[in-house]
Amino acid sequence: MNKALIPALIATLALAACSHKAQDELGQAGNTMSADANATMAKASRDVDAAADQAFGAAENNMDKVGNVAADAKDKAGQALKDTGNEIQD
Repeated sequence: MNKALIPALIATLALAACSHKAQDELGQAGNTMSADANATMAKASRDVDAAADQAFGAAENNMDKVGNVAADAKDKAGQALKDTGNEIQD
């Protein structure tokens, strides 16, 4: 017999020896643990989604700021070139 099957066989025999009430309580405990695990994973997923949304929002705002700074720099450089051209003409 495979050594991996021995613990499973022992667990099956132990469960079969339990009373019906003990089996019901074991099933309820398993369901409760499963529900707790599902709730924890759902909360973790929501937390990760919220953090990602916040990070992407901050990144988008920073990219907008960089774009505005670049546009302002371009406008100032263009105005400086115009001013220089006007001074040369005068």
